[in-house]
Amino acid sequence: MGILFLGGYENMEMLQKISLIVTIVGAINWGLIGILDVDLVALLFGTGTFLTRVIYTLVGVCGLINIGIFMAHLEYGKD
Repeated sequence: MGILFLGGYENMEMLQKISLIVTIVGAINWGLIGILDVDLVALLFGTGTFLTRVIYTLVGVCGLINIGIFMAHLEYGKD
């Protein structure tokens, strides 16, 4: 069951799934940076390019969405 959103539950569940996938991909990129010192996003799209910054911003926004989902699940569990 998802959180009611403008487009209904189905759209919110899709947003949650996409957000989770993007966050996982971002986490893998950070793992590569930490372990191998390889920034896959910068390697593919260039260091400091507009597209690279957009991707980093998208990962950050998806992380914030996931925080909201997590908090909603905590509140749901209190009932």
